[in-house]
Amino acid sequence: MNLVWQRFTLSSLPLKEYLATSYVHRSLVGLLSSWRQTSILLQWGDAIAAALLSLIYALAPFASSTLVGLLLVACVGFWLLLTLSDEVTTTNVSSVTPIHLLVLLYWGVAAVATALSPVKKAALNDLGTLTLYLLLFALCARVLRSPRLRSWIIILYLHVSLIVSVYGLRQWFFGATALATWVDPESPLSKTTRVYSYLGNPNLLAGYLLPAVIFSLVAIFAWQSWLKKALALTMLIVNTSCLILTFSRGGWIGLVVAFLAAMALLVYWKSVEMPRFWRTWSLPIVLGGLIGVLVLAMIFVEPVRLRVFSIFADRKDSSNNFRRNVWDAVFEMIRDRPIFGIGPGHGSFNKVYPLYQHPRYTALSAYSILLEVTVETGFVGLACFLWLIIVTFNTAFLQVQRLRQVKSVEGFWLIGAIAILLGMLAHGTVDTVWYRPEVNTLWWLIVALIASYWTPLAQNQTNSSNSEPAVN
Repeated sequence: MNLVWQRFTLSSLPLKEYLATSYVHRSLVGLLSSWRQTSILLQWGDAIAAALLSLIYALAPFASSTLVGLLLVACVGFWLLLTLSDEVTTTNVSSVTPIHLLVLLYWGVAAVATALSPVKKAALNDLGTLTLYLLLFALCARVLRSPRLRSWIIILYLHVSLIVSVYGLRQWFFGATALATWVDPESPLSKTTRVYSYLGNPNLLAGYLLPAVIFSLVAIFAWQSWLKKALALTMLIVNTSCLILTFSRGGWIGLVVAFLAAMALLVYWKSVEMPRFWRTWSLPIVLGGLIGVLVLAMIFVEPVRLRVFSIFADRKDSSNNFRRNVWDAVFEMIRDRPIFGIGPGHGSFNKVYPLYQHPRYTALSAYSILLEVTVETGFVGLACFLWLIIVTFNTAFLQVQRLRQVKSVEGFWLIGAIAILLGMLAHGTVDTVWYRPEVNTLWWLIVALIASYWTPLAQNQTNSSNSEPAVN
């Protein structure tokens, strides 16, 4: 059974041997290597790539989608230049992971969906956008293999998110004008301020801040000095407060899932150092305490209680009713094109959805990641996407186990990555802010962070056996 799981998750796939003998890999990678040896600019290739990534993650909350798109094009162009000018070495071969293969497979399914789309022009345009994001993942996975550059990107994002959160808290204290129809006029909370900071939408802000909350939590353990730990604690309090004040139900769901996952993994990480009692009861105590805090908040804080209960109001809540009507139309779209869908992107959706929509329920997306993937690329694309998710989580947990054995603080960032992906998926079950540049770039950054830690399974097992104490 273990062998079947390893094959399904590609853990035992001999990537190094395959790529070393691959004609396509040998033909493309290193094509411009002789030029790179004489180029002063490319001697600093990874540093320049990190600078381009820094621009994306520093400007994403403040800049237009057009500017972010131009930066993505620049990143993709530079990734292509670096790849073509690489020397074919063992290090470069090892940088390709099972996650890369599943990302490539998902792109291939999207390309087939584009070719079979009833609106090919719109689908082709959005396939280009999807390609930019997937190649952003490839560049991030390359850059983040350097611990120094990895630390820089995470620290940069945490500081930018702190600026965003501080401005969001300012809106809470001084008021903010609602900019869109995300304020439900029929809700008892219609007069309550929902902060949106620089992003213009509270649901989008919640999706953007979720990774910051979890990264600031694990930073308390990963950063060594007390001054840095105090900074991480400040970031945790500010980011969490701002996310809660978005009153985004999807964001709250994601936050709860991510927090519970992070705490469970942190207890698992520390369990080797715990006495027997705490090893057994620490996880129930921590999770029970968190759930207790949530219950008390619902009992004594009226806005929280009203917002949480509205989740279960079904069609009596106008926001729920809107989503239900959109989902009904999306199910019909999936029924008519179940295998490869209508083609990737919101452009395809906007052209096909009006043929199925219920009167007065216009929508730009399916309001669910899983439904969006299915309607765009069919059940084939959904299966590929779920396979990618499973392989990503499996890779992350294997590396957490490896780093736990050697007690490396790098493992805390992987713990954070696992919790973030779970939280973003939970949020994405009922919303599609995942497709906005501010959030989508973060998603692929987290997936790339996990890929950057990957080591072959055989090497994992060798390292594990070497770390075990000798028995006399």
